[in-house]
Amino acid sequence: MAPINSSDTAWLLVATALVLMMTPALGFFYGGMVRAKNALNTLMMSFAALGFVGLGWAFFGYSWAFGGGGQYLFLRGVGLDAKGSIPHLLFFAYQGTFAIITAALISGAIVERMRFGTYLAFITLWSLAVYAPVAHWVWGGGWIGRLGALDFAGGTVVHVNAAAAAAVCAVLVGARKDYARQAILPQNVPFTLLGAGLLWLGWFGFNAGSALAANRTAALAFVNTMLAPTATLVVWTMLDLLRTKKATAVGAATGIVVGLVAITPAAGFISPQSAMILGAVATFPSYFALLYRAKTRLDDSLDVVAAHGVGGIVGALLTGVLAAKAWNPDGADGSAHQLLIQAIAVAATLVYSAVVTFVIVKLLGFVMALRPNARDEGMGLDVTQHGEEAYSRGEGAILVLDGRTEAP
Repeated sequence: MAPINSSDTAWLLVATALVLMMTPALGFFYGGMVRAKNALNTLMMSFAALGFVGLGWAFFGYSWAFGGGGQYLFLRGVGLDAKGSIPHLLFFAYQGTFAIITAALISGAIVERMRFGTYLAFITLWSLAVYAPVAHWVWGGGWIGRLGALDFAGGTVVHVNAAAAAAVCAVLVGARKDYARQAILPQNVPFTLLGAGLLWLGWFGFNAGSALAANRTAALAFVNTMLAPTATLVVWTMLDLLRTKKATAVGAATGIVVGLVAITPAAGFISPQSAMILGAVATFPSYFALLYRAKTRLDDSLDVVAAHGVGGIVGALLTGVLAAKAWNPDGADGSAHQLLIQAIAVAATLVYSAVVTFVIVKLLGFVMALRPNARDEGMGLDVTQHGEEAYSRGEGAILVLDGRTEAP
């Protein structure tokens, strides 16, 4: 067997746990921004991905992404031999955490109105038919990687990919029944701030772990993951103050996530100074895309497209401008040619993800309902999809289920 480096292995064990934690953190980030009657359902959309996408990754997804076909089906041949300087089994687990959170990201566009069973079928199929092929294209020896595209930790594979799917799902599932008819306010903003903070913590494993070693590149990605969101948070807060004279907590949380998204493809390829510039610049398109979306009929409930789509695209393109081989000899220097390659990678991911997502949702729509009926949606998905509630309604509260009046 090739030698295993104990320091690299220890770091990747920690990084894998950090990235796995990001999926529950995403649940709290999203769950705080929905109405109380859908809070538990929104959390469950993230938690369920841990199981359904995680198992699909072990059975089929990993083999398709990193084996190029059936080489590693059901983890056949994935053992304790070296993959680089870490055990192959650990590499599989680390990459699996990326597949899980990418599928969970899509839920932000269809919260409060998609049937839970249909959602489970969708994320399982999507992770195999969309995520695994795109991961292969970029990281598994596929054509985007061979083209020379730079995507250190998933700007295209994770964020652009998920955002394209989110936009298609939001259109096909349709808007919430009371969207644009009444104010839909966050039920627990501290939950959203908690989720953003935990996401930032987990993102150190997401980006610095993508070096797959405890080395200089990991240190660079770690520091850039700290710096870029600080710049985004400052600029986002200043824009809020200039526009409304109020610095909103939801805006601060969103700004942090946008900065994290934008630095993801660039984390191991650019200088710390460039990371701050990238974080600041990425704020503007995402901020104004969010404001524009709110004026349209697109019910992208938690603005997955504005935060992850626009942020991911800007980060991927700026990687082609700001990359410097002086900071990573395995990367490239920013140039017009590199920018073109980055644009091709973004466009291919957008088109493939959108088209295949459309097919999956349409096929599911033929065999099962995409959303609950209007009455169940009005009652809230916590009760109608799970038979539980995030919050007790108190003594004397009345629930109406299946035509029966019951005490909770």
